[in-house]
Amino acid sequence: MTTRGKTSPAPETDPEPNPHDIARAIVLRQLTMAPRSRRQLEDKLRAKGCDDEVARVVLDRMQEVGLVDDEAYAGMVVRSQQAGRGLARRALAQELRRKGVDDETAQEALEQIDDESERDRAQALVTKKLRSMHGLDAAVQTRRLAGMLARKGYPSALSWSVIRAAVSDAPEHQRD
Repeated sequence: MTTRGKTSPAPETDPEPNPHDIARAIVLRQLTMAPRSRRQLEDKLRAKGCDDEVARVVLDRMQEVGLVDDEAYAGMVVRSQQAGRGLARRALAQELRRKGVDDETAQEALEQIDDESERDRAQALVTKKLRSMHGLDAAVQTRRLAGMLARKGYPSALSWSVIRAAVSDAPEHQRD
């Protein structure tokens, strides 16, 4: 830009941006997309080439201000995955482990689910699935329902008791 024949100096550009600022921007971008565990954020920073010490400092600060909270994250995952996908405690524990939540924190979050609520959720899943299986043989229904509950992490004893009750109560399997 010129002013009366003089050129103004070019704005100074920082040739080497602050690595802490870069790491902070990456973390904030990740957190705006979805909640994340500390390990997920560490992995992302490592993948972006961020120094481990810089990542530790930035994540410690984010944890201090409450933006990174594995306990809250684990609780949110347990509530949403149990309600939305109908996952049992075993599958939820595996999901939390996969997302980098330590076992102690995961166990605390899983305490939200008691045996009765897990049974209720299994019954609801079986009832819903059974509606789409009308007309199939009881053995086929039982096998498919058992597979569904197993994939969702339900214990076999619980699965079989819920399935037996639901299939035997189905109107098509009632004896007149």
